[in-house]
Amino acid sequence: MNQTATIKYGSERIKFQIIYSERKTLEISVHPDSNVVVRAPKNTDFREIEERVIKRSRWIQKKRLYFRQFEPRTPVKKFVAGESHLYLGKRYRLKITCDETNSVKLVQGFFHITINGTIMPEMVKILLDKWYYGKSIIKLNEFYENCWASFKKYSNTKPVLKIQEMKTRWGSLSQRRMLTLNRRLIKAPKECIDYVIFHELCHLIHKNHSPEFYNLLEKVMPDWEKRKHRLEMALV
Repeated sequence: MNQTATIKYGSERIKFQIIYSERKTLEISVHPDSNVVVRAPKNTDFREIEERVIKRSRWIQKKRLYFRQFEPRTPVKKFVAGESHLYLGKRYRLKITCDETNSVKLVQGFFHITINGTIMPEMVKILLDKWYYGKSIIKLNEFYENCWASFKKYSNTKPVLKIQEMKTRWGSLSQRRMLTLNRRLIKAPKECIDYVIFHELCHLIHKNHSPEFYNLLEKVMPDWEKRKHRLEMALV
């Protein structure tokens, strides 16, 4: 059963989430929102997890400080005319008008949104979210096919692609070889999307973040660190 816990580090407290799964090693990650996630094999003793977090607490705080330098992150969107929204790493401003139909079109640097009825931010958000979702299905599948064409020489098994909302991860690869991509990636630059895809594909060969894993990632994408850094700063 997943759980949360807290340890004390100096004058601060580090809260972390523990996710148990069918894996062989324990992994600690710090997300851009400063959340700390520990992925551990099932039946791992809590004391072992706690000791590992304590041992890595200095590294955790350094990662948190790194992400804090980019705060405040993207302000809460109001979905009003003139506001900018991301698509494939570029910002487009909203133009909102009344019309006989509800629609979203990307034209000459603007999201042209038409609403049948009273213009309300809630309706703008619904329409824009629906547009993003449709584009994520098309584009992420397209990017995946292109990446697989380059990677398939390393593996005979092509993962099934699944696209869904993910709160803390950009992508994942299950033991059943299901590759899941966060649909919010549609807002990130294409080079960052390719990085996430290749990162997960490398897990077909190396399950953990071992030196061998990074050697393979370096081979298929020599500039992966640059792309990863850009993704962290994309503010998507």
